[in-house]
Amino acid sequence: MIILGIILVVIGLIAHLGILTTLGVILLVIGVILAVLGGTGRAVGGRSHWW
Repeated sequence: MIILGIILVVIGLIAHLGILTTLGVILLVIGVILAVLGGTGRAVGGRSHWW
């Protein structure tokens, strides 16, 4: 999810499309939050691990 967010941000910035940049940032933030919570051992959404 983090990689997809970065790709969408880059494409959005190159193509000057605000919607892609916005979606990319949202996916990037969600991916980082899930990675941090998963790394601390906290169960997220009923799952103890995210792969």
